[in-house]
Amino acid sequence: MAMAGPLSNYRVLDLSRVLAAPWVGQTLADLGAEVIKVERPGGGDETRAWGPPWLRDEEGGETTESAYFLSANRGKKSIALDIASPEGSQIVRDLAAKSDVLLENYKVGGLAKYGLDYDSLKAVNPGLVYCSITGFGQDGPYANRAGYDFIIQGLGGFMSINGEPGGTPTKAGVAISDLFTGMYAGVAITAALLHREKTGVGQHIDMALLDCQIALLANQASNYHVSGNPPGLMGNAHTNIVPYQVVPTADGHIILAVGNDRQFTEFCRLAGRPELAADARYATNASRVAHRDELMAIIVEITGKRTSGDWLAALESAHVPCGAVNRLDQVFADPHVQHRGMRVELDHPLAGKVPLTGSPMRFSETPVEYALAPPLLGQHTVEILCEVLGRDAEAVEDMMARGVCAAATER
Repeated sequence: MAMAGPLSNYRVLDLSRVLAAPWVGQTLADLGAEVIKVERPGGGDETRAWGPPWLRDEEGGETTESAYFLSANRGKKSIALDIASPEGSQIVRDLAAKSDVLLENYKVGGLAKYGLDYDSLKAVNPGLVYCSITGFGQDGPYANRAGYDFIIQGLGGFMSINGEPGGTPTKAGVAISDLFTGMYAGVAITAALLHREKTGVGQHIDMALLDCQIALLANQASNYHVSGNPPGLMGNAHTNIVPYQVVPTADGHIILAVGNDRQFTEFCRLAGRPELAADARYATNASRVAHRDELMAIIVEITGKRTSGDWLAALESAHVPCGAVNRLDQVFADPHVQHRGMRVELDHPLAGKVPLTGSPMRFSETPVEYALAPPLLGQHTVEILCEVLGRDAEAVEDMMARGVCAAATER
């Protein structure tokens, strides 16, 4: 089904699984591309088995669709195909010849034995944008290592700046190197498509989780480059700004994010301590950073005397940046989040409706359209083979009987 999105005339062949590369495919699908997800018969993407929780059917029973898989595969069509078989690999080549983009996250060189590497497919389709996503890239001393987000967060320095002072280095609560690699890859692919529009020439994009993890260190890496001192664990505090962290209240916690000296003066007024803003130790951000510990000891004593609601109302009225620390139930119940449409429901063959997190992209002319729920394994096998490749229905049935491909069954 054609979509009105900015990539509605493009087809993406998605040979990936787990999270980083599927995240790219989902983003491209949100932008209107037709995304064909190639999965192995019998199991498919590993994350289909990464439960509980599982999606429930219309009678309330558990299906075999994991919440994890649902998070990264909206908008795609699934073909269950044995690419290790000669017929299966030929089908992938035929699909690649009719596609604009190919996504894969096999080990370096892993697809060459099937004739599905970039050089082989470039010969079939010179305009193909072929994006490889691995842990460490296509070359270098670590190229053949398996890449897992948790390991990358440690190796790439992210965990060294996350955790309480004196505590254990801590990973992010989501697979952040996977997700950022997916976002960087989406940017790279659209740039490569623009280049192809000008030249007619495709290219190979080499995306590495480690590279992306290091890139997103942002100001922390710059602090190190400039000072020569690697930053350490600071909990919820900010390296360069004070006060800019979680603080206790009488009934919980809030985020206090003072970004300049005017805001600090306003906070001190609200706190009933205006003299703090005039104190040379705290009057400027640089001096507050230098006297972080003693100032924060004063601030947490002050904030602990009033409730979160009182502080948030007062700070917001004075235009001092602040925020609640919400659980996910509170996030999706928030009226602003609901207004922005960040929860969507799509028709699903087993559940009737499946709840999903919406896309954050907002276009004035080509809005995101949510056309397809995350697919069942092999849900679109027959459609793809017959309608995209023009295979005869009887030939498709024969291939399914021999295990070359498979179609979804009711579960």
